Amino acid sequence: MREASSVAIARRKPVTVPWHLRRVLSLRDFETRARRKLPLSIFGYVSGGVERDASLTANRRDLDALAFVPRVLRDVSGRDQGLSLLGQDYRLPFAIAPMGFSALAAYDGDVVLARGAAQAGSFAICSAASLTPLERVAQEGGSGWFQCYIPGDRARIAPLLDRLLAAGYRNLVVTGDVPVAANRENNARNGFDAPFRVTPQLVWQGLTHPRWTLGTLAREIRARGMPHFENMEAVQGPPLFSRDLVRSTIARDRLSWADIDYIRANWPGKLLVKGVLHPDDAIRARDAGCDAVILSNHGGRQLDGTISAIRALPAVRAAVPDLPLIVDGGIRRGTDVLKALALGADFTLVGRPFLYAAATDGLAGLRHAIALLAEEVDRDMALLGVTSIAQLRAECPLAD
Repeated sequence: MREASSVAIARRKPVTVPWHLRRVLSLRDFETRARRKLPLSIFGYVSGGVERDASLTANRRDLDALAFVPRVLRDVSGRDQGLSLLGQDYRLPFAIAPMGFSALAAYDGDVVLARGAAQAGSFAICSAASLTPLERVAQEGGSGWFQCYIPGDRARIAPLLDRLLAAGYRNLVVTGDVPVAANRENNARNGFDAPFRVTPQLVWQGLTHPRWTLGTLAREIRARGMPHFENMEAVQGPPLFSRDLVRSTIARDRLSWADIDYIRANWPGKLLVKGVLHPDDAIRARDAGCDAVILSNHGGRQLDGTISAIRALPAVRAAVPDLPLIVDGGIRRGTDVLKALALGADFTLVGRPFLYAAATDGLAGLRHAIALLAEEVDRDMALLGVTSIAQLRAECPLAD
């Protein structure tokens, strides 16, 4: 991939950190703050995995198992972490992964994530499971990326594609690893359901977390009315709170590669498949005309006991040497970003930490979180003895 002619992080004008964020020194600190502010049902939904959390745990374990072999005594004063992806230059090598219910954790969360990422020189992927109309995310957040749970019904696929085109989206991410809903036992234990049902447990959580109840949920309802599932299809879905409605899985278990072929024939923008871990699926995506794939085990939230994206990366890279690969799953530090890039990823995605930052401190928190990770990447590049991602890949091997 072509390196971007972006301004190096080290040469940017320093950003003044708000006083209340000066003790937030890493992305993990935002998780601690979010745990205090959010009700257990909401925090558990964001933080949790599936069943035994084996896949969730593997994401971090496999990243931690890799180690750099740095180079020394090099002039690293001209560092630039910028990258080009799908013909677009970005100042950062990481973006924000799609996350459902972002506006339930953070006030106007979908717009905040998109706006903050764009301002930093990156992008956020709007989720089909968001509670904000995708048109608002595009217009007010500047998003050009949308992730969808495509229905296994072409009569319903076409209107959704038309809606996305009309809204100005250019990059379509089709999630392929969710044919059925996962067994997220933690959600049931914590009182999270979708649509929500008002229960004594949920009421108690709201009463004991007034900052979230008043500053996020009530504020959202006051500003824009009752949230709905807005973007699963071409029409608005059910409201967030309902006694008897069940959120549709829109026949995803019938979705197949033939539908990807159909989407490719009818979608003029960039097309990506998310949830790829097997080399043969990456080859099939390439042959279908996909512009890139996202290696992901859905943040450990779908099938428990699944290989991590970072572990799958070398085999997939070997199978499709020319196909852009984006990696997510457990990335929390600058060294994690650089490990993925050194192994052959073209870009990385980070999810939960940025939503925690938006949930606790809004756009200011998100800006600080992005800056923290960007500063870590810059510092780590210097300590590794490289000035660009291309040099990192060529000269800094990983040991395991």
